[in-house]
Amino acid sequence: MALGSAWAWMRGSASRVGSNRPFALGLQTARYLLQYGLWLPVIAYVKANVADLAWIKGPSMYPFFNPQFNQTLRQDVCLSVKWNAQDKLERGMIVEFWAPHDPNKISVKRVIGLEGDIIRTRKGSFVHVPQGYIWVEGDGGASLSRDSNNYGPISRRLIRGRLTRILYPFHRAGRIRWEEHEHASIHQRAQRAPRFW
Repeated sequence: MALGSAWAWMRGSASRVGSNRPFALGLQTARYLLQYGLWLPVIAYVKANVADLAWIKGPSMYPFFNPQFNQTLRQDVCLSVKWNAQDKLERGMIVEFWAPHDPNKISVKRVIGLEGDIIRTRKGSFVHVPQGYIWVEGDGGASLSRDSNNYGPISRRLIRGRLTRILYPFHRAGRIRWEEHEHASIHQRAQRAPRFW
């Protein structure tokens, strides 16, 4: 039965029943479910594939996010754009991804190195970032962040979204200007690997 004919049948049934309150209430409920329930798949699709909210928990991105993490329990809330999030990554961008050490946890970190880069880790050793992987770090440093220095480069496929705007707290709301952020690690520790062919 088509949606339009089901709707017409329910409206006709309600007028025929008249004084039958429970039946009319059931039809009213069905109408609301049809009216609003049809949006649930659309909302689910948008959250999974277009954009969603990202709550920044903990101090790993301090001071860029949660600048008052040791003074208040308030968390920054950002817009995470999921559409093509794994494409055209640049050093300095902030991404959210499934944590490789705990697949049920979502982490937020800054992209330090791209595939093909040679990274000097915080311990001083050098790591080549393989094809299809990136190197991510938290702004908070080794004591506050568990990142690629602990678990190595992460696959681009783990990336869920790119953080593009701060939505809350309202006094900090606006576009995330990752390209203007001076993160020393990006330029001092990430270098393109030489090509010999």
